[in-house]
Amino acid sequence: QVQLVESGGGLVQAGGSLRLSCGASGRIFSINSMGWYRQAPGKQREMVAGITNDGSTNYADSVKGRFTISRDNAKNTVYLQMNSLKPEDTAVYYCNARSSYTHYWGQGTQVTVSS
Repeated sequence: QVQLVESGGGLVQAGGSLRLSCGASGRIFSINSMGWYRQAPGKQREMVAGITNDGSTNYADSVKGRFTISRDNAKNTVYLQMNSLKPEDTAVYYCNARSSYTHYWGQGTQVTVSS
């Protein structure tokens, strides 16, 4: 099992920045990649950004150029730096970790962007 704990969400004005953190514990050696997803009210959960063990990253088109995913392997932590936030970025953000056989979710952290 892998446990994921997110932090860093909050309320910010449009144009502002936030940094989310996701700490992993447990069978972290089994993890192949990690990422961030988000779910807004009434919408499906969507991928925001992902990063593999070799550092390759990918982003949703809606956040390219504004969000940056990174990882600190020594701390078993993945970060999501979010800049130039927009009201449409408002959602619960979930950390995700994938192994060869399954994937794990954190409890989510709320991000609210006011206009």
